Amino acid sequence: MDLLELVQTRRSIRRFKPDPVPQEHLDRVLEAARWAPTAGNLQAWRMMVLSSEDERERVRRRPDDFLPTAPVVLVFLADGPASEKRYGRRGATLYALQDATIACTQAMLAAWELGLGSCWIGAFDESRMARSLGTPRHLRPVVMLPLGWPAEEPAMPPRRELAKVILDDGPS
Repeated sequence: MDLLELVQTRRSIRRFKPDPVPQEHLDRVLEAARWAPTAGNLQAWRMMVLSSEDERERVRRRPDDFLPTAPVVLVFLADGPASEKRYGRRGATLYALQDATIACTQAMLAAWELGLGSCWIGAFDESRMARSLGTPRHLRPVVMLPLGWPAEEPAMPPRRELAKVILDDGPS
């Protein structure tokens, strides 16, 4: 699929079929994430792959949450200390988060190209999530990406016109 077509047709999927994600599809999504660009090529991020029902239940945010219904949930974690060694505080508080989110974006697009749906989830209690997943203290959960075969076809969401997203007032 053409890249522009891929990004224009991708939708957030919140209803999934119960069918499992084939391992070769999951491997391709994980490889896309692994090849994401990172600040200084430090690769200051990690990922968790939650595929068992018990693991997916641990990331449930509320009783009616759709997250556990996805066959796989990827959790992307920023490794602030790894980036801080080279870039100081900005590395820890920004670059590592950017690294993790770029990896998630690449995974999301690779999934869509394979026919898998996903939904970017950033709305969660970070401390609670880290405790429930048992992640090392230096890793910060920043985004979850449920993956599975779509059981819905959401309409195209509205987008602002290109002229409205480009800031014309450059430096004076």
